[in-house]
Amino acid sequence: MNFVWLYYLWAALLILAAAGAWVTTLVTLPGNWFIAGMAALFAWWIPAEAGQGVTWTTVLVLLGLALLGEVVEFGASAAGAAKRGASKRGIVLSMVGALFGSMLGLMVGTPIPVLGSFVMAILGGALGAYCGAYLGEGWKGRQEEDRKAVGRGAFAGRIWGTIGKLAVGVVMLVILAWDSLR
Repeated sequence: MNFVWLYYLWAALLILAAAGAWVTTLVTLPGNWFIAGMAALFAWWIPAEAGQGVTWTTVLVLLGLALLGEVVEFGASAAGAAKRGASKRGIVLSMVGALFGSMLGLMVGTPIPVLGSFVMAILGGALGAYCGAYLGEGWKGRQEEDRKAVGRGAFAGRIWGTIGKLAVGVVMLVILAWDSLR
């Protein structure tokens, strides 16, 4: 009995789960790492033999891309705030604010059809980064204009960092789909 269809069912479920993991990146969860982890489990569970399965080479590439996504996200977020003279406290509170802001944005945007939750999660994360950086710099005793400038830098950096990390995640999804459905 030929069970090729069963393999393709599992591969399709893997890709759907990976796409769901990719979405978690919007709320600052490690979606790209989830994708790499699922690929590793799939490679272990269904060894790449006879043209089916995910190869370990693909898993290593996905791990490298997940690391690249983190570097892009953190680098853009921190650089945006640091470029405006942020303190370590401002940068840390910017990241905390981004986490809460993106979750709140996701919840607020859910009722908006199609892209509402996607856009609101990114915008909420950026607003949270702004607020966190603003509060962190206020805590350090910085002047109002300096706090706003650091907040604007954190806002822009967060948006660009999230977009960059999401783009890396799309590349990861394409590679995983290609390797698992070949």
